[in-house]
Amino acid sequence: MSAADPLPTTRRFRVYRYKRGDPGWRFDPFEVPVGPRTTVLDALRWIQLHRDRTLALRHSCFHASCGTCGMQVNGREALACVTLADPLGSTITVEPLANIPVLTDLVVDMGQVFARFPDEIGTVRMSEKPSRASPPDGIDTYERFEDCIECGLCLSACPVSATSDAYVGPAALAAAQRLLEEPRGVDPERILDWAGDPAGAWRCHVAFECTEACPSNVRPAERIMALRGALAAGRRTVATVTPG
Repeated sequence: MSAADPLPTTRRFRVYRYKRGDPGWRFDPFEVPVGPRTTVLDALRWIQLHRDRTLALRHSCFHASCGTCGMQVNGREALACVTLADPLGSTITVEPLANIPVLTDLVVDMGQVFARFPDEIGTVRMSEKPSRASPPDGIDTYERFEDCIECGLCLSACPVSATSDAYVGPAALAAAQRLLEEPRGVDPERILDWAGDPAGAWRCHVAFECTEACPSNVRPAERIMALRGALAAGRRTVATVTPG
C-alpha cells in the first residue's frame, strides 16, 4: 500500500468452516482490515496468518489463471484472487463452491469435477504445431492453453447440477464441444454419443448461469446449444463458438 492509499477499514468476514469428523458446518466471523486493493483471497490469507491457521483454502497463481481459488462470495461464484473486498459491503460471506463435495472449509473435491469429463479429454495434452514450425532455442515442445481453467465455477452456478448428481455439467459439455470443433484424433461419434446421454446436453435447462459465472469467456451455455444442434441434425461436427 502506497502513502497515497486510504487507511484500511474493517470488514466482517463470515467464513464457512467444516472439518472431517465435525457434527456439521458453521460460519466463523472475523474482523479483517481491508484496503481499496485488498482481494478476498488477501483477506482470507490474512485470517490464516493472524487469526486462525487452521483455515483451509486453495490458491496458486494470484491472477485468475489457475482457477484454484474458486468459491462463493456473497452467494455468487468468483475467483477470490481477483475479487476486491472493499466494494462488497460491511459483511462478506465466503463459502465453498456448490454442487461439489466439500473436503474441508473452502476446499472442494475437484476430482469429482474432472470425473465428469469424457475420457478423451486429458488433463495434460501435448500441443500440436504446424509441420514446418520449430520451437525456439531452449524450448523442447510447444504448450497449448485452452480458455477453460477448470475452476468449477460453472458447475457451482448451474441450477441443474444442484438437483442432479448424474448431470455431467457445463464444463464437461463445453470441453466436449471444443473437441468437436477440433477433434485432434478423437472419434466424433464417441463424443456425440457421450453428449447425447440423458445426463448430457439435453439435461441442460438453458439458464445461462454457467456462462455468467465463467471467468474465462468459455461461454459453456452456448457450447451446449451447439452440441444440441449437432445431435439434433445428426452432424459429426459443430459450429465454432467464438468469444463475444
